[in-house]
Formats: sequence, C-alpha cells, structure tokens
Amino acid sequence: MPHQLPDLPYAYDALEPFLNEETMRLHHDKHHAGYVHGLNEAEEKIKAAQQSGDFAAIRGLCDALAFNYSGHLFHTLFWNNMSPDGGGEPEGELAAQINKDFGSFATFKARFLAATNSVQGSGWGVVAWQPLGAQLVILQAEKHQNLAQWGVTPLLVLDVWEHAYYLQYQNRRPEFTEGFFTVTNWEDVAACFASARK
Repeated sequence: MPHQLPDLPYAYDALEPFLNEETMRLHHDKHHAGYVHGLNEAEEKIKAAQQSGDFAAIRGLCDALAFNYSGHLFHTLFWNNMSPDGGGEPEGELAAQINKDFGSFATFKARFLAATNSVQGSGWGVVAWQPLGAQLVILQAEKHQNLAQWGVTPLLVLDVWEHAYYLQYQNRRPEFTEGFFTVTNWEDVAACFASARK
C-alpha cells in the first residue's frame, strides 16, 4: 500500500506563536507531501527494476529511497514531537536517562541546540536511543539521512531545513530552535523512549 501523508495531530495554527499557520501549511501540505510522493515513486521504480531485471539506475533509486523515506519518517515524528500543550521538561524514566547520559536537562538542551544550530545547510537535530550503548545520543542529520548511526531509534527531531522556519524567522535559526522547547511534547518523546527500549 502506498505511503500516505499523515494528518497533523492539531490545527495548523495550534503552535502559534512558535510556528504560524502559513509556515505549518507550507511545511506539511507541500514539503512533507513531497517526500511521501517521492518515496512512493522510488518504491514503484525499484519494483519495476526488480521485475525487469534492469538495475542500471539502482544508484539513483537507492538514493531517492533513502532521502524520501528518511524525510517522511522524520517529519511524521516531528509533528508528534510538538504539542500546543507542550514545553517544560521531561519527567520519569526519560528525565532520569537524560540526567544519566548528559548530567542534567540544562546540559542536554544546550548540547542539542548547539548540534542542531550547527547543522551544515539543511538537516535535523536528532535525539535517539542507541541500543548497543544503552544510551541516548544527540546526532546531526544532514539532508535527512546523512551522518546517521545504524541501529538507533530517533525519539526527538528538530527540522532545520529553511522551509521549516524561514517565513517566520528568516535566518534566525537559534531563535527558532530555542522556541521549539516551548512546544516539545515530552509525553510523545517518553512513549517513543519506552518503545525503543523494549
């Protein structure tokens, strides 16, 4: 079954003033939809290549699959990582793990913002569960898929492609990323954390 664009879990204007309705409509309805379309198209072309036995275009197809799948995955997580009732700090086991791995929530936040703000060009700040180390890690993902670590499960992602914020923040990326913490849905992140550790 083809991949589908998920609905936002809130109204387009629900995250104001952090993100305005115009930015959310453009980001969700155009950009995220584009990754879903690209993913479905890449999968169809790979299936056709398998049926024909002609793999001459496989390099480009693998690239399109990685790019669009990762874009779809991260955006789906991103929408759920935010809530009009979000903000504050995590609690429970997630808070304990953050303290264990980073020393404090303040240190975690500072490191996450530094990593996210210094993504070169377009990409994401990512907090992921690393099962081999049984720890949380902070990563940068250029584009959507570069600089990843195999086997980690993303829990919290922050989109710093310019389309995510430029209409509202122009080149003030640090202002945008700081504002993200006013809408962070820690309940969703905690649920992802619990699932990743099973």
